[in-house]
Amino acid sequence: MTATETDLADARQDDAPRGGALHADAVRALTDWRPAEPEQDRLRLDYLRHLAEQPGGMYRSCLPAHITASAAVVDPAAGRVLLTLHPKVGRWLQMGGHCEPGDGDLAAAALREATEESGIPDLALLTRDGAPVPVKLDRHQVRCTGKDRPENTHLDVQYIAVAPPGAQALISEESLDLRWFDYDRLPELTDHSVRDLVARARELTG
Repeated sequence: MTATETDLADARQDDAPRGGALHADAVRALTDWRPAEPEQDRLRLDYLRHLAEQPGGMYRSCLPAHITASAAVVDPAAGRVLLTLHPKVGRWLQMGGHCEPGDGDLAAAALREATEESGIPDLALLTRDGAPVPVKLDRHQVRCTGKDRPENTHLDVQYIAVAPPGAQALISEESLDLRWFDYDRLPELTDHSVRDLVARARELTG
């Protein structure tokens, strides 16, 4: 553990009782996960710093930034990914959203969002050593408090959710559209972050 991480870990001990179990789990998950890319590791430390400074930093009420959780839902057997056309953003995105007080941990928040938005009940998060593990972080600006409100920052923690072969998706009221796309035929209205997440999912799930 680096000196910076030690400082952040010490700070989180004071925050854990106020931040609750979800806050503590997010700190644990981000402390244990070590990305190979320097840019991703810098983001990881920024997320940990946010959590050390913000006991309520897991929830949308924390402004100007808060942690979110998302997952790329993939069907490796068919070589496809499920994307949702987000009504506010107007782009095809992975499943995801805000953490809720009832979420047992950060991975559970990502799985809940993926299940709710995909309509697929038997999703399984990709694991390492038996535990769900993030695959990527993405920091981006949104207006989740309203289109007429100032932008705030989502500190997104991204997972991979594997669907059963041939899974049938069911659109929710949170989507304008919901479709499976071949890995090599992603829609034009996707950004680099989504394409990078899908590429990682494709590589990690074979």
